[in-house]
Amino acid sequence: MYAVIVTGGKQYRVSEGSVLKIEKLGAEAGANVEFDKVLLVADGDKVTLGTPHLAGAKVVGTVQSHGKSDKVRIVKFRRRKHYLRQGTHRQQYTEVKVNNIVGA
Repeated sequence: MYAVIVTGGKQYRVSEGSVLKIEKLGAEAGANVEFDKVLLVADGDKVTLGTPHLAGAKVVGTVQSHGKSDKVRIVKFRRRKHYLRQGTHRQQYTEVKVNNIVGA
């Protein structure tokens, strides 16, 4: 059984027991979180689609930890114009373990 959820402007395919890194949530480590924006729930050959979301469907998970991703370098450069700008960015994430998928 798996589901497709929307969080942080991205879509994720999740199944029970899977661990995923999503955009940072404001929940404490060890807290339960619910994702109610479920686009699709599939159980074997039975697939249920929402338009755009499934009413009554949700995915329940537990926050395991918070962290930062690897550093990404940003370079803006224009040749022959004496223009060079450099920077870096580290995106914050939340690691969530999926406990239960409640289908509609």
